[in-house]
Amino acid sequence: MRSSQTLTIDERSLIVALFSTLESHYGWFDWWPSDDHYEVMLGSILVQNTNWRNAQKSLDNLQEDLSPLAIEEMDLTLLAQKIRSSGYYNQKAKKIKAVTQWFANYEYQIEKVRQCSVEQLRAELLSINGVGGETADVILTYAIGKPSFVIDAYARRIFSRFGHQVPKSYETFRNQMQQAIQPETKTYAYYHGLMVEHGQQFCLTKPKCEFCPLVATCRRVGVD
Repeated sequence: MRSSQTLTIDERSLIVALFSTLESHYGWFDWWPSDDHYEVMLGSILVQNTNWRNAQKSLDNLQEDLSPLAIEEMDLTLLAQKIRSSGYYNQKAKKIKAVTQWFANYEYQIEKVRQCSVEQLRAELLSINGVGGETADVILTYAIGKPSFVIDAYARRIFSRFGHQVPKSYETFRNQMQQAIQPETKTYAYYHGLMVEHGQQFCLTKPKCEFCPLVATCRRVGVD
């Protein structure tokens, strides 16, 4: 029996075709709104279970203290209050502290982090309480600059409707994407951005199929 992680030629072609069409429609863009590696780490936590607008409000509240040392020294209760707009602020404050403590193992130097392999860094991040696959992959791709494909709710929705049998497992779906797409950090970041843009513009909960650039090839699975 074929492993669910191993793509067939048709599945690989479907994935490549989808991204190729979206590339043609949207063109190239840099998606993540910050190139400050530590701010990206915090943003990846703050955006959990909310939208970017609320996460950005929390980052704005932290601007005077947006450094690892300042966050490390900040009282947990004060940190939670500063990030209140992002929701689940008590939990997120603990996660931010934990990720900052992990970063301290590398003396807060991103170049030291980058000397390690993707596999090692991902394992370390996933060992942090409150850091799941999506958050770890965002940190790896956008903050550290290592290729690790980000799976989110938009990717699941778009690929499911397009006709791909999307695995329930985050890791399995991620592995499929990494089989189909060559591991290159800018490409992975761009393709994640394409999923977000398309999910927000066309492939909504109630999709705008008649205007969608994928309409000619999408199977519209689950769409009335």
